[in-house]
Amino acid sequence: MKYDADILIVGGGLIGSTLGLALCQAGFQVVLVDALPRATRRKVGFDGRSYAMALSTTKMLDALGLWGGLAVHAQPMNEIKVSDGRMGAAPSPFFLHFDAAEIGSDPMGYMIEDRHARVALLNAERETPGLTHIAKMRVVEQEVTEGSARIGLGDGTELTAPLLIGCDGRGSGTATRAGIARTGWRYGQTSLVCALHVEHPHHGIAHQLFLPQGPLAILPLTKNRVGVVWTEATERAKDINALSDDDYLDILRPRFGDFLGRIELAGDRFSYPLNLSLAQSFVAERIALVGDAAHGIHPIAGQGLNAGMKDVAALAEVLSDARQRGEDIGGAQSLARYQQWRRFDTATLAAATDGFNRLFSNDNPILRGLRDVGLGVVGSVPALRRNFMREAAGLSGELPRLLQGRRL
Repeated sequence: MKYDADILIVGGGLIGSTLGLALCQAGFQVVLVDALPRATRRKVGFDGRSYAMALSTTKMLDALGLWGGLAVHAQPMNEIKVSDGRMGAAPSPFFLHFDAAEIGSDPMGYMIEDRHARVALLNAERETPGLTHIAKMRVVEQEVTEGSARIGLGDGTELTAPLLIGCDGRGSGTATRAGIARTGWRYGQTSLVCALHVEHPHHGIAHQLFLPQGPLAILPLTKNRVGVVWTEATERAKDINALSDDDYLDILRPRFGDFLGRIELAGDRFSYPLNLSLAQSFVAERIALVGDAAHGIHPIAGQGLNAGMKDVAALAEVLSDARQRGEDIGGAQSLARYQQWRRFDTATLAAATDGFNRLFSNDNPILRGLRDVGLGVVGSVPALRRNFMREAAGLSGELPRLLQGRRL
């Protein structure tokens, strides 16, 4: 049978583009279909959006030849401080302090602005043989027959390959057309996201403050700025987001505190309703799901992107090894290996983030006491603390070669 590519990828965001690069560098011919125009992906102005990339994710980007261009824009996260608190009150005396020096010489991760990550990926795509990026085009139909997957595009083009991969987010059309059901629920919370200029140096320290309304993350960026992910009940968040910039900051300041001095907005403001969305299977006949298409979790630990990058590394390794053994890369045996590798890990992460959010997003005095004791115990036991740090850095579990910084 004549194919248009070895692999079709639907979705041109960070996960889809990184997967396309990894597969092409492993020798596959890939067609990536992106609903957005390339000009949108290439916006260079700072809009406030950024990503917490675990150390293992940056190792993979280095193995793919991307990290050299990104490192100059990266802000190391050398420490993480986790505390429980109430608005206007001092934080609980029970807290966690993670210092990267305890587990090695590298930071636990880096903060990268969206604009730098996307431009680096687009530039790499252009220079990568075997990768075709079809922009501003939607998939309107999908069919699997014996030996191939076929998609139809909005302009009438049809493409076939032995394998179709959905990287098209929580509302994945790839999953829906394949009949893959989803499990999940809404949290009744919305994350308000922005970046701030701060008066005092942040010293590369990330802060996670648990407030009754929802978690508040303060993440270090370059040039003495910080990224803020601020969670509120959905109706309250809607009201806050409708305010002027000055009034918005007036609401944020009591939650943020004054430890970084004066704050002012740097870039646009965003809001994202929060929900849990897990695909009941990560694979179907000749189809695999990756990233949010497979698992959309609460952002409480900042691990959503990193979980997607683990999918990328695992699937790329499974497919590369299958081809070297002469196996059908889109066959049930190959896809079962990918699902077995990633499904349990992501389900565990989803349960953990869901549980942490339910435990901390309230002001119940009994739960407050229990969680404060828990934070104190973890913080006082070096072995437990280091395990949590390795998890945050993405260094625990069975790591694919790319996440170890090795090429396929």
